[in-house]
Amino acid sequence: MTDNITAFELHRARGPFNAAFFSMMGPYIEWNVRRHKQRVFADLPRTVVELGSGVGANLRYLRPGSTLIAIEPNLPMHRRLRAAAERRGVHLDLRDRLAEDTGLPAGSADGVISSLVLCTVTDPAQVLTEVRRILRPGGTFRFVEHVVAPAGSPTRALQRALRRPWAWTFEGCSCERDLAGLLRAAGFARVEIEPYRLHSPFITFNTQIAGVAHA
Repeated sequence: MTDNITAFELHRARGPFNAAFFSMMGPYIEWNVRRHKQRVFADLPRTVVELGSGVGANLRYLRPGSTLIAIEPNLPMHRRLRAAAERRGVHLDLRDRLAEDTGLPAGSADGVISSLVLCTVTDPAQVLTEVRRILRPGGTFRFVEHVVAPAGSPTRALQRALRRPWAWTFEGCSCERDLAGLLRAAGFARVEIEPYRLHSPFITFNTQIAGVAHA
C-alpha cells in the first residue's frame, strides 16, 4: 500500500449506521440511478472487481453464477453483502482491503465497477491508478458517482456548507470532488462520461456522473 494511505478506521457508530442506512435507503437510491447503472453496467464479464461493494446494491447487474471480487473494508457491511450474494447466486470473493491497494495482480481484471465510492476514498487519484494497474488491456472501469456541482450554483454552496457533517456521517464522503476531471487525467485510453442531475431531497448528492473508462 502507498505510504500516504492509512488503514480504514472503523467507527463503532458510523460503520453499523451506514450498513443499516444503505440497506434501508438502497431501493430509493437504486430507483434514482437505475437507468444510468443499467446503461454502464450492461454486459459485465463473468468476473467483476467492485470497489466498495457495501451491502450489495450492484449484485443485480451480475449474472447468476458470476464471481464478484468485492473490495470492502467496512466490516459491518460484510454480513449483508454475503447474504445478498447468496440470494443472487453470485460467488463472492470478499476482501477486507482499501481501493487504493486491492492486492490483485496487475492486468488480472476484465471489469471493475464502482458506484458512490470514489467520493469516500482517501485518495481517488491513487484509486484510479490502481484500477488501471489491475485492468487488462481492453478492460473497462464502469462508474456511477456523485460529484461537485458547478461553481457559483446554489447546489455548490450547499455542498460547501454541509461538507463536514456530510463527511462525518458518511465515512469521509466528499461532495466536492471533481471526479470527472480526475478520470480524464488518469491515463485511460478513452473515457466516456455522462453528467446528470438527480431530483431528490439529498441536494448535495444530486450532481452525478456515469460512464466507462477503457484501459
